[in-house]
Amino acid sequence: MKKFKNTFFYVGVISVFSALIYWTMQLGKGLEAGRNIVIPDSGKTQWMEFAGSLKNNLEHPLAILLVQILTIILAARLLGWVCKKIGQPTVIGEIAAGILLGPSFVGMYFPGFSAALFPPQSLGNLQFLSQIGLILFMFVIGMELDLKVLRNQAKEAVVISHASIVIPFALGLGLAYFIYENFAPKGIQFASFGLFLGIAMSITAFPVLARIVQERGINKTRLGTVVITCAATDDITAWCLLAAVIAIVKAGSFVSAIYIIFLAAAYVLVMLKVIRPFLKRVGDLHTTRENLSRPVVAIFFLILILSSYATEIIGIHALFGAFMAGAIMPENMKFRSIFIEKVEDVSLVLLLPLFFVFTGLRTEIGLLNDPYLWKVCGLIIVVAVAGKFIGSALAAKFVGQNWKDSLTIGALMNTRGLMELVVLNIGYDLGVLTPEIFAMMVIMALVTTFMTGPALDLINFIFKKKDGLVPQIISQANRFAILLSFGNPETGKSLLRLANALVRKAKENSSVTAMHLSSSNELHAYNIDEYEKESFAPVIAESKHLNQKITTFFKASIDIDSDIAGVANKGNYDLLLVGFQQSIFEGSLLGKVLGFTARIINPNRFINKVTGKEKLFENTPFDERTQLILSKTEIPVGILIDKNLSFIKRVFIPVFDAADEFLFTYAQKMITNTGARITLMDMTGNIKNDEAVIQSVAAIEKGSPGYISILSEVKIERKFLQQYDLMLISVDGWKKLLAAQSLWLNYTPSNLILKP
Repeated sequence: MKKFKNTFFYVGVISVFSALIYWTMQLGKGLEAGRNIVIPDSGKTQWMEFAGSLKNNLEHPLAILLVQILTIILAARLLGWVCKKIGQPTVIGEIAAGILLGPSFVGMYFPGFSAALFPPQSLGNLQFLSQIGLILFMFVIGMELDLKVLRNQAKEAVVISHASIVIPFALGLGLAYFIYENFAPKGIQFASFGLFLGIAMSITAFPVLARIVQERGINKTRLGTVVITCAATDDITAWCLLAAVIAIVKAGSFVSAIYIIFLAAAYVLVMLKVIRPFLKRVGDLHTTRENLSRPVVAIFFLILILSSYATEIIGIHALFGAFMAGAIMPENMKFRSIFIEKVEDVSLVLLLPLFFVFTGLRTEIGLLNDPYLWKVCGLIIVVAVAGKFIGSALAAKFVGQNWKDSLTIGALMNTRGLMELVVLNIGYDLGVLTPEIFAMMVIMALVTTFMTGPALDLINFIFKKKDGLVPQIISQANRFAILLSFGNPETGKSLLRLANALVRKAKENSSVTAMHLSSSNELHAYNIDEYEKESFAPVIAESKHLNQKITTFFKASIDIDSDIAGVANKGNYDLLLVGFQQSIFEGSLLGKVLGFTARIINPNRFINKVTGKEKLFENTPFDERTQLILSKTEIPVGILIDKNLSFIKRVFIPVFDAADEFLFTYAQKMITNTGARITLMDMTGNIKNDEAVIQSVAAIEKGSPGYISILSEVKIERKFLQQYDLMLISVDGWKKLLAAQSLWLNYTPSNLILKP
């Protein structure tokens, strides 16, 4: 009776109060007498009324905004993924998505769809939301700047950075002189037009540049330090110049702008001398995630909003205030990292793509409908590249860099990315840029950002530098080199114990490289060293405990799976060890549905199907990441399913056929290095008659008598498996066990699944 108590209570309450509601409604009808209530008769059927209501709901501003956001995010993610696969920054794909959704493509070829998705009256909401996203983004950019690095590397960086600003600025001003009469909006002074064109030519995209430096593995080199410092200095200088230019444009003359510049200087002084020390004290008291409470977070957001509001009122744009608020945040790396995590996902994933599309809606490439206009567009690109690329390279060469590094600095400083679009939109809103010039400058931003990767590849090819992706290993004929790749440091420790069991006594003839790759989207230039130390600390501590010498290798990556396989294939390794990432849905109906769906919509899996590397609907025993690594790697791969692997003394090897003979090589290494006892299980009953297998076992027995045995008629159950530390099995054998749904798999120790 007790188990039905809640049911009786629920039914009783719902029934009684439903009856009470019905009774009250009936009584209420009696109150309508004499009130001349008229029920309108529209003459429409119930279906017509429903359809009309549904149409009104679809056209409601909130519904339109939500479907706009959904479309924008999907398009930005898709084209961002495409650019990532061809080695380009994802920001290029996101900008391209914005242009494609605008009048240049969708508006031109699907005008009805474009008018329904982006009606003119809805663009105001989109613009304001995109501005909020930009404010949050500029706040993050300010936090990513490491002012201590600027102080340490300022001498060379200031020379290169300021040369990379003044040269393109002067060239942009010269270009403005020649195109002012034909392309400047009516009523706009030459000074306003020329200064804006100059500052647009001078911008470098610090976030994109920093990620390219990380992804190419040069962030720890002297060159990487110099170029990041140059870009940071460039960012600060260019934004200060932009604030001055905006002041001049809004004031109408240099003299009138002095008042705005004076107010801006007072604002900066207050931020540095009053607000910054206050924030430092707050930050020192709240350095961990636990004590960073909501009221404390509210303080920093209030500072951000007040700072943006102040600069907007002064007349130098809210984005400068957001940038300044980020720059004066407490310098504690952990604090900044926590705060960036709170802000970045919303700004980058949700709100910033709205800015790209809003820019795309303004970019009408169709306006460039004359060869002359395309010639002007080409001239703008040439001037932009000559000023930034050549200007930076010559300045770097002058301060003592070699030609390769100078050209590399020039190519990286020529990256404009999102920052250029920010400047262009400000100019467009101020009425300084016409739609034609705006479209040309957006094309220039895309071209200069897109060319960065190919330019760096060409420079490396010309100077014939070896690929920096792979750590160099001294090659010896009898050397056994292991590469272990980990994401979670605890998994890294288990992989290291496993590697140690294979090479412990072969100190001079072996090497172990521990590799950690992290998505470049999750890293920031200011905290990459700290992140690397934290990631490797547990693994290095374990290596000291095991007395196992290791080489560490860290890299920011845009495609972790491909880079793991790339390092393994190019580094003269004999074995790659990775951990198996199990899904929380594994084994459930939802997991099977998700797995089936992923095989259809996952672009990587689709590519592997087209190229013949994988059967699309195959029931794979591995997660997506592991499956991709297996398909791309050309050397033996070991996949560890870790169940608290601490030592390796007893090893169980199920053998299905002669193809599993390669497992004996690893068994021999474990016997030699750890004295492990090996048990072979003849799973089919045919192995005992296979001459090749018998000879291999005999060879091990001869060198290490008593360390290996063969079983064929033992029932495999929990008690039997609990006596082992590790199960060694081939990929094909693992698939067979899963296909047979062997119940004893639930009781296995840690598993090392090997692909020959």
